[in-house]
Amino acid sequence: MFESMSLLMLQQYWWMIISLLASLLVFLMFVQGGQTLIYTLGKTEPERKIIVNTLGRKWEFTFTTLVTFGGAFFASFPLFYSTSFGGAYWVWMIILFAFVIQAVAYEFRTKPNNFLGQHTFEIFLFINGALGTILIGAAVSTFFTGSEFLVDKMNLTNIANPIISRWEGPAHGLEAVLSWRNVDLGLTIFFLARVLGILYILNSVDNEAIEKRSLRQLWINAIPFVIFFLAYVFSLMLYPGFAVDPETGRIFMEPYKYWHNLTGMPVVFILFVLGVVMVLFGIIRPLTNFNKCRDKGIWFAGPGTVLTVFSLFLLAGFGNTAYYPSTSELQSSLTIMNSSSSRYTLIAMSYVSLMVPFVLAYIIYAWWSLNRKKITEEEMSEGGHAY
Repeated sequence: MFESMSLLMLQQYWWMIISLLASLLVFLMFVQGGQTLIYTLGKTEPERKIIVNTLGRKWEFTFTTLVTFGGAFFASFPLFYSTSFGGAYWVWMIILFAFVIQAVAYEFRTKPNNFLGQHTFEIFLFINGALGTILIGAAVSTFFTGSEFLVDKMNLTNIANPIISRWEGPAHGLEAVLSWRNVDLGLTIFFLARVLGILYILNSVDNEAIEKRSLRQLWINAIPFVIFFLAYVFSLMLYPGFAVDPETGRIFMEPYKYWHNLTGMPVVFILFVLGVVMVLFGIIRPLTNFNKCRDKGIWFAGPGTVLTVFSLFLLAGFGNTAYYPSTSELQSSLTIMNSSSSRYTLIAMSYVSLMVPFVLAYIIYAWWSLNRKKITEEEMSEGGHAY
């Protein structure tokens, strides 16, 4: 099956898997978004307990998807992994720290003899929600804006220092937040996560007070999300992009590169537009006057988020484009062709990837099992396991 595929087809196949995992991760960050709203939506301790527990039932999905995304990237495109994770280590270490304290917060928030206090762990959850979304958004934006690194594969022959990639900037990744475009995408992901978190809470919680606050906060967070998202998309389409000559592999700047990619791949264009429309419809639907619509927004905005992010990742990797550009030296930029694993490794991993549908089916079943009944204040007061 996979043995008959060319190396380029295998590289494209794995870029699509990476794109799917990234899009699922962005959707699942509704947990992070909801964590930044614990005190905004919950004004009493029972209300906060409801919010934390409805989010707590899903936080492991986000964490697992993040780890799977990193592992898949390492196995399929190891040069990116060594360049970004080895060079921009400060930004990735802060992201990792934010997710570690999230796990600690959920496990120890209500433990007996908690000497740090419950409020401290709720601050941890807020930090995870803010840092995790903004920094991941800024890091992903560098797929379009570039980073400060050099790649020299001939260094493998240097016995004393066989390091292929070298980071040029002293900030080791934190310089990403100095670019307004990177910060723009970071804030887009931050407000999108809050919007998705609100929609998920509306779908999962049975509490009138929380519902009223959620509908009000949906307006407050949807407006900046749309503004930041439109600003980023327009800048993406209007700025020059990092193109690759398919014959020579030479990297060069092409005006309106990502617009050309979008219009040159009709399927991606349709998926992108459909995704954006679904997200907007998912936001608008709970704000209508029909009560039956108020808890269904997540079922449109969630898949819409997946389609939109999936399309953006395809724009970054397909169409003879450098998906991880170097602003220090253009020819050091990474493409799916020059940074992938060997053909044998990609074939072996492709057979493993056939398990992905079964994993997704399990996630869907687990989600359905946990969300069959909305969380109520009475359920939280009955005892049992609670975060």
